[in-house]
Amino acid sequence: MTATQTQTARPRTADTRRALTTLRVITLIVGAAVMITPFVYMLSTSFKPQAFVLQNPPQFIPDPFTLNNYVQAWTTQDFARYAMNSVIVAVVSTAVSILISSMMAYAFARFEFRGRELFFRLLLLGLMVPAMMLIIPQFVLAKYVGLLDSLPGLIVFYVAGSLALNTFLLRGFFAALPAELDQAMQIDGANAWTRYWRLAIPLARPALATATIFTFLASWDEFAWALTIINSPGNRTLPIAIQLFQGQNATQWGLVFAASVIAVIPVIVVYLIFQRHFVQGLTSGAVKG
Repeated sequence: MTATQTQTARPRTADTRRALTTLRVITLIVGAAVMITPFVYMLSTSFKPQAFVLQNPPQFIPDPFTLNNYVQAWTTQDFARYAMNSVIVAVVSTAVSILISSMMAYAFARFEFRGRELFFRLLLLGLMVPAMMLIIPQFVLAKYVGLLDSLPGLIVFYVAGSLALNTFLLRGFFAALPAELDQAMQIDGANAWTRYWRLAIPLARPALATATIFTFLASWDEFAWALTIINSPGNRTLPIAIQLFQGQNATQWGLVFAASVIAVIPVIVVYLIFQRHFVQGLTSGAVKG
């Protein structure tokens, strides 16, 4: 290749890179707009009076602006109690699930025992079964053990449903930790619990943050199982409370969207608290294991 051809090829390569970069940026902007637009519309509609909710074409800037939907959503139908029930269920489910799954993951990653891989693969079968297929067996089981119409009935099955994914994520992270650290603590006389609690858990904060976000979100937003087993108004959670704003003949969309915005706030707060470790935890669980 001559010098002239080389000089011609370089600008073409640079132009191609600029075109690809521009295409990626445009694709990301379009994708972000598609994802953000429904949330923006929900937020906008939550500040509109009921008479202006179904305007055509839709307006993203509410005019007139009102906070009445938030006041009504929070003060009617014992919404505050339902929110507290959701907080209790989500926090307890997340804490118990993270504790159990982290111990299981540490055992799968660090201990050699007969049938380890078989048990781990059987556990992962839980990721392949749709949750809706398990509602009837879970209902029968909850009836036999006396967990129907209770918050513990939600917590137990939320924890069980999240163990497979959390164990998978955490096992990959624990397996990536240097084995020499465990051996050094073992030489100093540390037992398995000490090595797990004082070594593995502090180093696994990125993976724990990822599992915490996933578990909290799944417990906070779950609707089908809560609707199936909860009958008493005092045990309802937020998804059921939001559904109550939808009537047979008309739906108060302003209240529905205001309640939905209130329900989204804790999820955003949890993500902001743990987002610093979120990406690192995702990649560790996906690549290793």
